[in-house]
Amino acid sequence: MTSINLYVSGEYPCGYLENHTARSAFVHPSEAINTVLYSDLIALGFRRSGDNIYRPNCTSCNACIPTRLKVPEFLPTRSQKRCIARNQKTEVVIRPDQFDVGQFALYKRYLASRHNEHGNEELEADDFMGFLGSHWGDTHFVEFRNEGTLFAVAVVDQVENGLSAVYTFFDPDFSDYSPGVYAVLWQIEHARQLKLDWLYLGFWIKQCQKMAYKSNYQPLQLFNGKQWVEYPGEHEAV
Repeated sequence: MTSINLYVSGEYPCGYLENHTARSAFVHPSEAINTVLYSDLIALGFRRSGDNIYRPNCTSCNACIPTRLKVPEFLPTRSQKRCIARNQKTEVVIRPDQFDVGQFALYKRYLASRHNEHGNEELEADDFMGFLGSHWGDTHFVEFRNEGTLFAVAVVDQVENGLSAVYTFFDPDFSDYSPGVYAVLWQIEHARQLKLDWLYLGFWIKQCQKMAYKSNYQPLQLFNGKQWVEYPGEHEAV
């Protein structure tokens, strides 16, 4: 990969760890981004938010660790098998990354229930797509439905050697179906069917409960800033 231009943001309050500040290194907007380049960058620990590609560049913290799952070697745990069984009748529809009013309504409901963001009535379609969509990527909005009712959406990118789990949101009334877990399990199986090696799961943050779940999917690799290494921790038995 040829060298690319990066710029570093100023410090801002960390969204994951209390009393921490964060900053990020972004790929400069002048760079011509496409799926091939992003495939190289995601293998170096980068992620995307909308069209922006970034990775943490904090001065005094390295808690955010990029992760990826080795798809061909994945075996579900007992609890993951139970999740699959609960979702036997779940219907899955793969859609392009285009604005959909039903998905948007579900997203606002999710923010209000899970993140206490009750001011989200001010969100507009451009905010939604600007955060989740991509003009240059191979992006899909995967819908999960129960008897026709939309209850979860997983935003998924395809890169050259895998899939990238960008974001998942769901109806809190369907929590018994473990939609977040099932969305990951579906992506693993979809990557397997496409004969792809990796599912990139984003940042693992041991001290943050909502980001630490990624270690539940094995065999997991962590990017240490130079190379991918095997996750050394314990996990649930299959």
